[in-house]
Amino acid sequence: MARPRFLLPAGALAALLLAGTAFAQPDPVPTRKEGLRRMQTNLEAIGAVANAGGDTRDTVPRSDEMVAFFRNLPALFPSGSDGNGSRARPAVWSDRAGFERAATNAVAAAEALRVSAGSGDAAATSQAVRAMGGACSACHRSYRSR
Repeated sequence: MARPRFLLPAGALAALLLAGTAFAQPDPVPTRKEGLRRMQTNLEAIGAVANAGGDTRDTVPRSDEMVAFFRNLPALFPSGSDGNGSRARPAVWSDRAGFERAATNAVAAAEALRVSAGSGDAAATSQAVRAMGGACSACHRSYRSR
């Protein structure tokens, strides 16, 4: 039985479309800027609840989002993504190990924030918010232009 002739071109077309999808990645600069703004908003909201003595357990989804975001942070800084309004310093790429350590520290701080928020202890959560802010500031000092 002869194979239909249209299978090879259709298969080639499918391969090209899939390859195009793999190469057509969104610009990481706006993605990471929006994500970092969201993390700041989350941190401020958690801090407001904790400082008011509120039920910090309601803020756990925000801290969960922070943990997930910071785990993925280095992937948002691929080589060559220093344009388009990025304020990332060249050290993000030249000192990649240090940048990844800073991201790991942010993950640890976000995880500690999640634990304290989940406990409902407003004072401990306020302290964890300050520690998270410290992790953010430490990264910004070395890897973000003012």
